[in-house]
Amino acid sequence: MRSLPLIVASLSTAAALHAAPMPRQAPRAGRDASARVLIENARVRVYRTTAGALTGVDHAPGVIVSLDDSAGAKAGSAVWVNDAAAPPSTANLRGTIVIVQPRSGAAAPPPAAASKPGDAPFTGMSFTPIFDNDRVSAIRARMEVGAREGFHTHASDTIVVHLSGGAIEDTADGRTVVNRWKRGDAEFEALGSSHSARNVGGAVDVVLVVLKPQ
Repeated sequence: MRSLPLIVASLSTAAALHAAPMPRQAPRAGRDASARVLIENARVRVYRTTAGALTGVDHAPGVIVSLDDSAGAKAGSAVWVNDAAAPPSTANLRGTIVIVQPRSGAAAPPPAAASKPGDAPFTGMSFTPIFDNDRVSAIRARMEVGAREGFHTHASDTIVVHLSGGAIEDTADGRTVVNRWKRGDAEFEALGSSHSARNVGGAVDVVLVVLKPQ
């Protein structure tokens, strides 16, 4: 999971696949609470909020990622809805959520050597598809303690929604930094960006939302 160049936002924790974070009690939304914009660019808008506190969210399709366990959805689940500002009751949303709304617009073609999530050389990582449609692919990913992801170039714009938090050492453009993520953070990995990564903390769980060209 990467961080250069990325757009970062904060409140909770970290990256990639099977095991789910510890169950958390779903917080209640305040009446006047509004969604916080974490990422906004030509390709996507990402919010963090609580279910029922959707003021400020665009009436547009998107992916809703649950950060809390609830009766109808476990932490790390992700669903596609046609109107993220008015999701159907069948979505069973409770507690803290992250909303990823792709924006229409042509994306540049990927570099010839670019790879999809899970295609780069790695150790100690796992990738599990959640769903796929004509706009996005959603993937649950996990980096175990000491996991490594080899140098690779992103074939798509990808949003990383951190479910657990953790510390990821990231190397890009000859520079190495340690990024410390919290649960509910989101990062934008741009199409064509290149890096390698190593988990230098505890296991990291994330949901990856891969944007498709429009």
